[in-house]
Amino acid sequence: MNRGKPTIWRPFTIQGESMTTPLLVKSGNGLWLQLEDGRKIADMISSWWVNLFGHGNAHIACAIAEQAHRLEHVIFAGFTHEGAERLADRLLEFSGYHFQHAFFSDNGSTAVEVALKTAFQYWKNKGEHKRSRILAFNNAYHGDTLGAMSAASPSVFNEVFSEWMIDVDRVAYPSTWLGDHDFTDKEFEVLKEIELLFESTPESFAAVIIEPLIQGAGGMQMCRPAFLQQLEQLTKRYEILVIYDEVMTGFGRTGSYFAFQEAHTSPDLICLSKGITGGFLPMGMTLSTAAVFDTFYADDAMKTLWHGHSYTGNPISCAAANASLDLLLQSDDQRNAIKNTHFDLLPQLVQRTEILNKPRIQGTVAAVDIKTSEEAGYLNSVASQIKTTAPEYGLLLRPLGDVLYLMPPYCISEAELVWAYEQTEKMLNKIKKASF
Repeated sequence: MNRGKPTIWRPFTIQGESMTTPLLVKSGNGLWLQLEDGRKIADMISSWWVNLFGHGNAHIACAIAEQAHRLEHVIFAGFTHEGAERLADRLLEFSGYHFQHAFFSDNGSTAVEVALKTAFQYWKNKGEHKRSRILAFNNAYHGDTLGAMSAASPSVFNEVFSEWMIDVDRVAYPSTWLGDHDFTDKEFEVLKEIELLFESTPESFAAVIIEPLIQGAGGMQMCRPAFLQQLEQLTKRYEILVIYDEVMTGFGRTGSYFAFQEAHTSPDLICLSKGITGGFLPMGMTLSTAAVFDTFYADDAMKTLWHGHSYTGNPISCAAANASLDLLLQSDDQRNAIKNTHFDLLPQLVQRTEILNKPRIQGTVAAVDIKTSEEAGYLNSVASQIKTTAPEYGLLLRPLGDVLYLMPPYCISEAELVWAYEQTEKMLNKIKKASF
């Protein structure tokens, strides 16, 4: 045993003397986490964006318990079960039947991995072997498996593995915010660069992958639907597949059930995870159009997508996901209320604290940049200050470097969200006095 060193190797955590002791959570109910020391903490980031309807939701918990007594798991190759069949059908219905096929996996990274492999093999199956390049966006984050890391922007998350990764082409993400007057010029420049790339090497790109409307881990950067619509026009002109990484943006986060619907666009593949089970269990899903799937529909073994996971289509996860979809159908008013409160309170927070800029809102997500003397980015020390200070104000917040965001579960009341903004302001004022 290594005395003084942690037994558990925690994710996205620097393992060293600067590491703080994790807070011990005893239970969760709705917005609130009950700590072992008696404190209650409001989960304002939905526990890494997965918890849509609050902790301990009875409807999902009961569905899981009932399923666990009936069938806990079965191999998904050669066998199936009612929960998976129902979930696939319902997700296709939620997509407005834009998608016709669903591939199950385990998490967001593997959902992206499946999409990238599908896009690559799609062209191979069609006999177009030169279609191998991927276009991605700066500041993107798509997960931590090799293909997903390759599609992501170089960063602290993946730099050490750069020699292993696949080369991709990257362009800027045309970020915008409330009061931004240059969005048209930014979008034009990005689209022009993309067009030049496509023109310079015709029939070499397999797919474009993008986080639609909101880049998550890259700093909650937001783009306009109009940009995605113009991007789609370009990809259709050059017959390039479009992959939407909706791991975070799916299931109502951006307003509509999916960001592609909110943006009025038509991607060929979308990647889903996080909120798919309401935050109860791991699951990933990649949805595809009929045109993509049909290139794999053959008795030729070489046209098969040879990909799978031991827990693919897990019945208990499917039960949680089906129960979560039940609640999603009833959540329109809750999501709209969160969005409206963000629009009321975020500009006021920026004005009163005087250390925030670039306020941006999309659906239930609100974000701002924090002005500091350090370089912007994930390693900005203000993130550590907020992570350790926020619990003193009853909040769970986990900034992305110098980017502070609020992404509460849909169960939050207006009064609770107003309170969270008030506490956030008090916390920022304390940090400002100490550090700015």
